[in-house]
Amino acid sequence: MMNSSTTFFSRRTIYFLGFLACAGLIAFALYLQHKLGEDPCALCIFQRVAVVALGVVMLLAGLHNPHDKGNQVYAALALITALVGGGIAARHVWLQHLPKDQVPECGPGLSYLMETQPWLQVFQNVLKGSGECAEVGWTFLRLSIPEWTLICFAGFLIVAIFQFRNRRA
Repeated sequence: MMNSSTTFFSRRTIYFLGFLACAGLIAFALYLQHKLGEDPCALCIFQRVAVVALGVVMLLAGLHNPHDKGNQVYAALALITALVGGGIAARHVWLQHLPKDQVPECGPGLSYLMETQPWLQVFQNVLKGSGECAEVGWTFLRLSIPEWTLICFAGFLIVAIFQFRNRRA
């Protein structure tokens, strides 16, 4: 069984580092959008929401610095948020790798959907994807933004599992 005496960083520090990583991801997304002109599609926006939600959980956990049971609650919330965000990113990656003839047609924008439909229906429609979600813009080391986001969510998932198991001595 792990305890904080066997780890290099305290639980609180790990949560704060997780928060800083989420803040960095959002800052980079805003840089890509506003400086490089990479406008986000609906799935990108949902991934951003998941990163922000994860960052809030990590910040609250770091500020609260709970004991074992509270830590498990925060870690479970982080785990669920990372799974949801990772699922959205995985769906986005899948859409980007579809053959061109199988890519869904472009639909109405997210703002229009939000104005005309209940939020659950908006979420379902966005997850179906559209042609704009299948476009690959910025890449780094041959990986697209959703692929990098999926990798980040996988890392956050590992951290959440570690934190869930991380008990005080």
